[in-house]
Amino acid sequence: MNQEFFRYTAPFTLESGAVLHNLHLAYTTYGALNNARDNVVWIFHALTANSCPHEWWPEMIGAGKVFDPERHFIICVNMPGSCYGSISPLDVNPQTGNSYYHDFPFFTIRDMVHAYRLLQASLGISKIRIGIGGSTGGQQLMEWAVQAPDLFEYIFPIATNAMHSPWGKAFNASQRLAIEADATWLNKTVDAGRKGLEVARSIALLSYRTDMAYNKTQSEATDDLIEGFKSESYQRYQGSKLSARFNAFSYYALTKSMDSHNLGRGRGGVVQALNTIKAKTLALSMEGDILFPPYEQEFIAGNIPDAHVKLILSDYGHDGFLLEFEQLTDAIKSFLEQGVVSSE
Repeated sequence: MNQEFFRYTAPFTLESGAVLHNLHLAYTTYGALNNARDNVVWIFHALTANSCPHEWWPEMIGAGKVFDPERHFIICVNMPGSCYGSISPLDVNPQTGNSYYHDFPFFTIRDMVHAYRLLQASLGISKIRIGIGGSTGGQQLMEWAVQAPDLFEYIFPIATNAMHSPWGKAFNASQRLAIEADATWLNKTVDAGRKGLEVARSIALLSYRTDMAYNKTQSEATDDLIEGFKSESYQRYQGSKLSARFNAFSYYALTKSMDSHNLGRGRGGVVQALNTIKAKTLALSMEGDILFPPYEQEFIAGNIPDAHVKLILSDYGHDGFLLEFEQLTDAIKSFLEQGVVSSE
């Protein structure tokens, strides 16, 4: 495993018109390019993850696993706006000499992919065998597959969509409202909005899981309680856990990036954009996912030529893409080896 940085000092223009002169990306690689340079696996991480998928997807990466550094050159880039090494709101704005904080430029999903393409070129990669990503990682994968139809041989968009839905945007808006309601949010300090971030995370969790998951894991052992329930403790714990490793500025920025996702923008609509994708595509859905419902992956597969879709069974809804590794592995291997969707 190697953790590296890509720095681009030429002007980088965002969709908003803002111009950066300090674009940098943190990325992690596993394995090595083969002589044919055709063994690349590009993994896209979700909202608050980092560029080290062995930490948050350990069952999918490693010796003998579906993505094996002995066979593959695996790369994962930290999203711009995140706090795990790529350009972010905590970086210094060269125009002011102070951290960007609230003034961090708005990166759309499309901007992110433009940045990744610069890294791709610097690494001498002209073909990617497999692209895979879940949630907003899947949004980036979809955008790139449209921008460069001949680049990917296979793509596996998981629990994602072709455009972010009004429902998903409403969840993100509520999370940003929670951050804005924190009296410290307007402070220009690293900890600004921290309590608001904890509330935002508790809101997000309700879209990541299902009632079944909560009822299984947070039920009480007694009928005698009238307060102090496990489910409330769980929400508070998860909020505190995130605020200890993330910051409100990055969270605020990345939820706006997610909202910007629309493959059809400037391309004649979503259906027309999907029709341009040439990669062999298996869209993977999560049973019970209320944030990216299975019909969104069915729509993806229904409008990409010769694409397939498979439902992964899970009690955990959207978060199933991080947990149901056996089903994911079986589906991916079957599709790569036989070009078919694995049986139930």
